[in-house]
Amino acid sequence: MPRISTSRIIRKINHNPKKNLSFFLDQDLKKQPKLLLKLSPNAQRELLLNLDQSLVLGLLEKLQPDDTTDLLQTLPVRKQKELLHKLNQELQNKVSLLLRFDPHTAAGLISLNYLQLDHNLTLSQAALKIRTHEKRTGKTPVPLVLKDHQLIGYLPIEKLLFTKPSDPIGQYTKKITTVKPNETRKKVINLFLNNPHKKITVLNEDGAILGIIYSDDVIKTLKNSSTNSLYDFAGVHDEETVFDTATRKVGFRYKWLIINLLTSFLAASTVSLFDNTISKYVLLAVYMPIIAGMGGNAATQTLAVLVRGITLKQISLKTCLPTLRREIVAAFVNGLINAILVALVVIIINRDFKIAFILSLAMIANLLVAAFFGTLIPLIMKKLGKDPATSATIFITTATDVLGFLVFLGLATLILT
Repeated sequence: MPRISTSRIIRKINHNPKKNLSFFLDQDLKKQPKLLLKLSPNAQRELLLNLDQSLVLGLLEKLQPDDTTDLLQTLPVRKQKELLHKLNQELQNKVSLLLRFDPHTAAGLISLNYLQLDHNLTLSQAALKIRTHEKRTGKTPVPLVLKDHQLIGYLPIEKLLFTKPSDPIGQYTKKITTVKPNETRKKVINLFLNNPHKKITVLNEDGAILGIIYSDDVIKTLKNSSTNSLYDFAGVHDEETVFDTATRKVGFRYKWLIINLLTSFLAASTVSLFDNTISKYVLLAVYMPIIAGMGGNAATQTLAVLVRGITLKQISLKTCLPTLRREIVAAFVNGLINAILVALVVIIINRDFKIAFILSLAMIANLLVAAFFGTLIPLIMKKLGKDPATSATIFITTATDVLGFLVFLGLATLILT
């Protein structure tokens, strides 16, 4: 039987975890825990809910406490508590500690894979403790060095190889960055980005060590943040994945689509005000999608820049005037360029100079509308405590559609009738 690659196994289970439950069970017992960690959150949840409980407990107890915590957090609270109380006592204590922390703070990123060593220990004594930890957990810990019960740094593992075994470890201790448990993930990410290190220690108010944050966990957080931002921007729920069932996808999206439907009726009612003009000049209907499309695209470009600026705290409602001014100037120039191009197309194809003139003016006006609302609406949403990426898109699109059609058809009524 040909060997199936790990990526194919993951893909197969992700697409239908319930159907492929037996496929997961057919995998090597030693590989199952690592395989479980690589699956999508939806697949992890389905397997943990549908596998025999004894097997689930066996899988969880083979993982590091932080990984076990992440998996339990995908489950309903009732199931989470049920499994937690049946874990072995040591793991239960560690996971219970991790579950207490807000997952959106520094404490929510911690790993318990560290070892506390007194600065007076010799390198040989430290090496023995590290080896004991490795045998027990299967992972090399971060040796954190303490003096009078206070953290003074960490011991680089390579010092165990190239120094005298009788030397005290305090002699080779290096400083390590520390943060408080309630620091935001953004602060932690910035610490890793701005400083060349691979780990950070989380200390409570008394200076006691709560855990270690590894760069790998931050990279995973960055990937998840990028994905969530993309989902928010599209109006898609941040828990939705490509592997979700049709029912789940409907549940995640229907509210946004209903709101979009209501705003679409507003745009349609604007168009209905000019029925007589459109019926007399059918060519107007042909070019209406261009007005809507260009306005929407221009607004999306502005919105993307503003959301990034808001996220990086580069702009607020109080400081937006210079940005608004620049966006409007850029919109006018872009509108002028596109107006000339669209006018040429209308003149060449339809030989209608009046329609060309109307469409050109409407193009410039709608790009200005897109710049104005694309700049202000996300800032207003942020001021109101709403997520600008999620909430602003609908209002901006409504503004460009309604005002774009109003200008285009209003000019047509004035000039052509």
